[in-house]
Amino acid sequence: MLAITVVFEEAYDEAKQKFVVTKGVDIELEHSLVSVSKWESRFEKPFLSSADKTDEEMLFYIECMFQTEKFPGGVFSKFSQKNVDQINEYINAKMTATWFATSAAKPNREIITAELVYYWMIALNIPFECQHWHFNRLMTLIKVCNEKNAPPKKVSHREAMERQRELNAQRRAQMGSKG
Repeated sequence: MLAITVVFEEAYDEAKQKFVVTKGVDIELEHSLVSVSKWESRFEKPFLSSADKTDEEMLFYIECMFQTEKFPGGVFSKFSQKNVDQINEYINAKMTATWFATSAAKPNREIITAELVYYWMIALNIPFECQHWHFNRLMTLIKVCNEKNAPPKKVSHREAMERQRELNAQRRAQMGSKG
């Protein structure tokens, strides 16, 4: 969850020689499957597409991310560039320590929508409370489940022989023998 302060008014404090917030609001945002689902139900197109989004679409997505009980009126007009940068950084954050080895497999061109992600959750027995996780963390969990459930990859004869040569060379080096 991202917590940010949106400044409505500032004043200069002569004693401290700096600007201080005199009126502001703290808001909490969550980039989750629930937020994506709300956005897609309004605009009826995939949120995760590579197509650029309009300012209206992005502002509505931020509204979908709202976790604060009361939506403060006029909050969008008071967003600073720092607030926008914080939100973008949060949306793009990895949110997990998990990493994957790169593979030479072709990238998947499937259009991902909220319903498809819900399907993956059901198919992989991922509990529905995970729909409130940071979206990137949920997608990492789905990828981990898919990789762990996949049958082991068969090694080609050439790869097996190469691995055997490497092991033999390593053993020869350890033992100091020629073969």
